[in-house]
Amino acid sequence: MDKELPKIDLPEDWLAGTDINKDLLGLYTNFPVRLKCEIFVLCIEGTVEATLNLNKIQVKPNSLVTLIPGSIFQINRIDGDLKIYILGFSSNYIEENHQSHFLVETMYHTLGKPVYSLNEKGTQMMENYFKLLIDLYENLPDKIKKEVASNLYADVHKGISVMYQSMSNEKANLSKSEMICRNFGQLVIQHYQNNRNVSWYAEKLGISHAHLCTIVKQITGHTCVEIIASMVIMDAKSQLKSTHLSIQEISDSLNFANMSFFGKYFKRNVGMSPLEYRNKG
Repeated sequence: MDKELPKIDLPEDWLAGTDINKDLLGLYTNFPVRLKCEIFVLCIEGTVEATLNLNKIQVKPNSLVTLIPGSIFQINRIDGDLKIYILGFSSNYIEENHQSHFLVETMYHTLGKPVYSLNEKGTQMMENYFKLLIDLYENLPDKIKKEVASNLYADVHKGISVMYQSMSNEKANLSKSEMICRNFGQLVIQHYQNNRNVSWYAEKLGISHAHLCTIVKQITGHTCVEIIASMVIMDAKSQLKSTHLSIQEISDSLNFANMSFFGKYFKRNVGMSPLEYRNKG
């Protein structure tokens, strides 16, 4: 069913804007879609109630929302006049950039907690930053916009990670299920290169395989296998595009039994062989 959901992507490497209104968001009211791109949302005015990966979220003034690729969301309700800024990176850019570890870290920090509440000073600083990005987006030549994308992508993801790490009371605000999901994400980041067995992660967390799968699906909208695969595939894609390592060497670095298993795993998740992906434009 998920694979049949309408998908949203961006036509450019990145874009920034503030022309998000009720009419546009209303197109997705009670209508689930899957994001291929990555979007950061800063809410200044108005309230949006939505469902993100099976969980209800409320986006209020002074909040920053991180929507990672693969997320499923729908708008449930919109209250008040909206003033919302967005910054987005296309799926094509994300796949072709060579800094996938930034996205992985952001996925870990925002897992189960995509809405970050800002204080007034933080909101003002963030709004000024979005205004700067909009000015750059609207006035820079296309060639320069492409050249700044890499630094912008890295800076934004690093900033998000620092914000989440600075939340001294973060653990106190998480439910038991969210903590399990967060710990699972951390373990995956640390061990995906050597272990893709969900039971191994469940054992490390001291819970059953079934319980882990249920919690992760409820919190993120993704299965444990999908989350592990996303890390493996991002790493593989990065190595295929940004290094001269042989496919055998990449297969070995990700602890596959042999190159054939790696090829089948990659094609199942990407739709093409590692060689085809490397040679793609």
